[in-house]
Amino acid sequence: MTEKRSTSPLGISLMVAAAFSTATGQFFWKLAAGGGLFDWHLWVGFVFYGMGAVLMTVAFRFGRLSVLHPLLTLGYVIALVYGVSFLDEPISLTLVIGTVLILAGVWLIGGDEH
Repeated sequence: MTEKRSTSPLGISLMVAAAFSTATGQFFWKLAAGGGLFDWHLWVGFVFYGMGAVLMTVAFRFGRLSVLHPLLTLGYVIALVYGVSFLDEPISLTLVIGTVLILAGVWLIGGDEH
């Protein structure tokens, strides 16, 4: 079965929000590392990650899988920003090049007639 309809801006926006939410959840899990079951960071991470899963599921109603799913790679860019900004992780030329390639891919897939 081939889906002919285009992907709406709402679907793209929801998928970007899902990428942000899941990356934020993973960031909180990183903060909780070694903190045990009762570390509040762990539970905030579950909430954000769960919201991301719900947003992703809803987003798929508004467009094509082949357009929407690759947008989740924005989560890698968001995670890079979190790591560099809040965890003092080093950034290298390789990371910058990879980030630019991810953003170019997202633009090529999510833009145009989609």
